[in-house]
Formats: sequence, structure tokens, C-alpha cells
Amino acid sequence: MNTATINTQPNAQTVAYAALVTRLSLGVMYLAHGLLKVLVFTPAGTVGFFESIGLPGFFAYLTILAEIGGGLLLIAGIGTRLVSAALIPALLGALFLVHADKGWLFSAPGGGWEYPAFLIAASVVAVLLGNGAYALADRLPVLRDLKLAS
Repeated sequence: MNTATINTQPNAQTVAYAALVTRLSLGVMYLAHGLLKVLVFTPAGTVGFFESIGLPGFFAYLTILAEIGGGLLLIAGIGTRLVSAALIPALLGALFLVHADKGWLFSAPGGGWEYPAFLIAASVVAVLLGNGAYALADRLPVLRDLKLAS
């Protein structure tokens, strides 16, 4: 009988790759969300939506900037913990101001709340794990000095 074993204990390498997958997934998602607001909904349309739910219109521009900029920083691996933490309030806003009353499934009319809730959880994981493997911040001394590497 073959008694080959699989090591299920995490080590530094598997944690670094888990952080990489989390960071890249979140970065692509945030970038896509920001570009959706620019290319599909248009900035003016996004401003109109924000105003329709009682938020100041300039919050739309801040959200677009945060999602596109944050997504790019996450993909690059720069300041993962800080960027992920900074993006959580935008997701909380989406969760409570837009999706909470739509039900559980995001396929519901107007989108449900499980998707933003999951992204909040994934962002918390990124805060806990940091940059992970292949992060630009680990390769550039100026970024390491700014404590953006982890």
C-alpha cells in the first residue's frame, strides 16, 4: 500500500503564493470595477447614481480613483495591506447603501449583497497576508524604505 503523504501545513512559500493570488484577484476586480464606472456607466452616470442614493457626487470620482488606483497598486504589489484596508469602506458603502436590500444573490435585480461581503472578507485576508510573492514593493529599495513591502 502506498502511504504517500501530502503536507497540508502552510509554509512561507505557500503563504506567499496565497497572498499573491489574493492580491492579484482583488487588484483585477477593483480595476475592472473602476473601469466599468468610467467606460460603461461613464463618470457622469456614476455621479448621477451616487447622487440618487443620497451621496455627494464627488464621492463617485473618489470611488473611481480608489478602485482604479487601488487595483493597479494591488496588481503591482505595492502597499497591499494599506490599499486593501483603505478600499474596505468603499465596499461597506456598496454593501449597505446599494446591495443590502436586494437579497443574498448578486444575480438578483440590483445585485445582492454576497459579492461585496465576500470582497470585504478577501480584502481583510489581503490586509493580513500582505504583498506576497512577486511584489514590486519588495524589489524596489525606495518602496521598501517607505515600508510598502511586507
